[in-house]
Amino acid sequence: MKLHYIKHRPLSWLFMLVLVCSFLFCQSIDINAEEESDDNAEEELSEYDLRLDLYQKTETLTNIPWYYLAAIDQYERNVNDFPDTRLTGIQVPDEEWYGSLAFDSESTHLQKTIQLFGGSGLDGNGNGFADDQNDEDVLYTVGTKLFEQLSRGHTYDEILEEYYDREKAAKLINQYAKLFRHFESVDLNKRVFPIPRYHNYSFQSTWGAGRGYGGNRIHEGTDIFASYGTPVRSVSYGIVEIKGWNRYGGWRVGIRDTDNVYHYYAHLSGFENDIEEGSIVEPGDVIGYVGSSGYGPEGTSGKFPPHLHYGMYRDNGKHEWAFDPYPHLKRWDFE
Repeated sequence: MKLHYIKHRPLSWLFMLVLVCSFLFCQSIDINAEEESDDNAEEELSEYDLRLDLYQKTETLTNIPWYYLAAIDQYERNVNDFPDTRLTGIQVPDEEWYGSLAFDSESTHLQKTIQLFGGSGLDGNGNGFADDQNDEDVLYTVGTKLFEQLSRGHTYDEILEEYYDREKAAKLINQYAKLFRHFESVDLNKRVFPIPRYHNYSFQSTWGAGRGYGGNRIHEGTDIFASYGTPVRSVSYGIVEIKGWNRYGGWRVGIRDTDNVYHYYAHLSGFENDIEEGSIVEPGDVIGYVGSSGYGPEGTSGKFPPHLHYGMYRDNGKHEWAFDPYPHLKRWDFE
């Protein structure tokens, strides 16, 4: 029996060795899988998710609702160029951020140094520095200063009008905030074609063509021909700014999205029942119906074939201008 035991002992140790190696190998696979899963989760976070996280973190620190911070950021993203290295677009002038240190704005300074020289820049990420190219620092500074002004009895409208020296800036920011709050997201970029696919329609580029009514003017849009009563949909998320009669456009609706684009729908035969000025819409919501209204006093109709006139206008922070919607319509028609 003793000899029998000695003879097979190496095989027992070999078996145990195989078991231990297998266990360690499986553990290694599990760890690698977890690490890979964490990496994939980080990669899946979109720019919008990262921005939303920043806004919500700043709300916790400053008591300014995240959707107001997002709206201010969105306004500046719409009217300014900003570095690709940043997630947010708010730009604080050097003189305001650095005070008397503005001459050395290329350097990174401690918050206490900036305050010593009369600057407003604050440290939002806890590293002691106030960097005007750091998203956390900028949002924290804006939120803190905004809260200070509100605490003194000023309203959002008063603060924003004074800061941007433009009454319309406050209106636009309030609209963006309303949309972000309603949809609980800053990713409001989905677009659809204004006529449902199951209806017959046709369109071509008519941008810049002369108009036969109302004097010397050009066509600022694209005509989409369809039958009377065909549903007209909002192409975007947005707020209804205008609803009613216009002697050129007839019954028309104007909707502004968060990219500062004003979408104009004209020559309608009527409106959807729940569409009013101030209504919130999303892509695909029916807002009215194709008609041939316009070119005269209220109620004028039938001076041209039924169609939807669709126009796009962008506000650049100083004025609003029209641009050709045809390329966008072509893309949305195929999506």
